[in-house]
Amino acid sequence: MSVPPPRRRPSAATCREIERAAGRLATTALRRIEAQHAWFEALPAQQRSWVGLVAQAGVAAFVAWLSTDQQADADDHLITADVFGTAPRELTAAVSLGQTLDLIRSVVDVVEDDVHALAAPGDEQTLRESVLRYSREIAFSAAQVYARAAEARGAWDARLEALVVDAVLRGEADDSMQSRATALGWGSVSHVTVIAGQTPSGTTAALSEAIRRAAASAGAEALSAVQRNRLIVILGGAADPMTVATGMADLFGPGPYVVGPTVPHLFAAGRSARAALHGLSAAPAWPQAPRPVLADELLPERILVGDDRARRHLIDRIAIPLREHPALTDTITAYLDAGGLEATARILFVHPNTVRYRIGRIADLTGYDLTDPRDAYAVRLAVALNALARRR
Repeated sequence: MSVPPPRRRPSAATCREIERAAGRLATTALRRIEAQHAWFEALPAQQRSWVGLVAQAGVAAFVAWLSTDQQADADDHLITADVFGTAPRELTAAVSLGQTLDLIRSVVDVVEDDVHALAAPGDEQTLRESVLRYSREIAFSAAQVYARAAEARGAWDARLEALVVDAVLRGEADDSMQSRATALGWGSVSHVTVIAGQTPSGTTAALSEAIRRAAASAGAEALSAVQRNRLIVILGGAADPMTVATGMADLFGPGPYVVGPTVPHLFAAGRSARAALHGLSAAPAWPQAPRPVLADELLPERILVGDDRARRHLIDRIAIPLREHPALTDTITAYLDAGGLEATARILFVHPNTVRYRIGRIADLTGYDLTDPRDAYAVRLAVALNALARRR
C-alpha cells in the first residue's frame, strides 16, 4: 500500500496573516451567504446567529489546522469535526444538508478570493491546496453530523410508531396516543384501516420503510410494527384499502392476511384492529381464503374462535332483516336441509319458481346467496345463532 505524501503547510507568515484576517473572512463569508442564498434571509435571527457561529468556528479551525504539525487524515477529521460543535442540534432541522454545503462553498470561495492577499510570496498554490483539502474534510464532517441526526430521528420515529400501533391494538385512544400520532403526522389522517398478517421470513430491518413506500405509491400513509410472528399495518387515507393491501402481498409472510373494516380516524382504529386480529386467528379454518381477505368475510370463522362482535354482526346482517319474513326463513331451513330447488319446493308445497324467487329475495335483503356454498354456510350459522339467542 502506497503511503500518502505528507501535507504541505503554508509558511508561518501566511498562517499569521490568515489568523489576523479570521474575523474579516467570517464577516465577508456571512455577507456573501446573505447575498447568494435567499433561504438564509428567511431564517429566524437566532438560527442566522448559529450559522454565523459555525462560519467563525470554521475559519478559526482552518487557522489551527494550518498551523498543526500533525499529518494524518484522522487528525484532520478530529479538527474539522469540532466546527459543528458550536451549533445546537436544532440547526440540523432548520438547515438542510444541501444548504450547509452551500454555506461551506461560500466560505471557501471567500478564502480562495483572498489567496493573493493572505499568502506570502510563493505560498499561493500551497494555500489553495490546503483550502481544498480542508473544505473536503469539512464537507465529510457535515455529512456525518446530518447522518447521525437522521439516524437519531429515524430511531425515535420507529419507537413512536411502535407505541402508536400498540396503543391501537390495546384500544387505548388517550391523549398520549394523540400526541404521538401528531408527532408522526397522523393527527388529521382519516379513513383508517388495520391489516394483520404473518411476519415474513428473514430480516425485518427495512420492512417498515418498504411498507411506507408501498402505501405512498397508492396515495396512502402507513404505520407498521412487527410483534414477534405478527405484522400489523395501519393504513390511513386509502380510498380503496383492499387495493393497497393487495400491493403489499410480498411484504407479509405465508398464509392469508386480514384487512379490517375502515373507521373514520385513528382513535377508532381499535375496532378495525380487533376485527383484523380475530380474523387472523380464525383464517386457518378457511383454507381457501384469498390473500388479502376482508375481516367481514371471515365472520363464521371468527365466531368459532369466540369473537362475540362477529356473532352479533352476522345475526344483524342476516337474521334481523328476515324477522319480518317468516316464509323466507322457512325457505332457508328447507333449502339448506334439502339441498336443491325441487326438493325444497316439495317440502314447502310450492312451485320451484317460488323457491327461486325467495332465494333471490333473501340475497337482496342480506347480501348472501344460498346457492353459493360459502354464503350458505354463513346463513346457516346465523339462523342457528339467532334461534339460540331468541330462546335465551
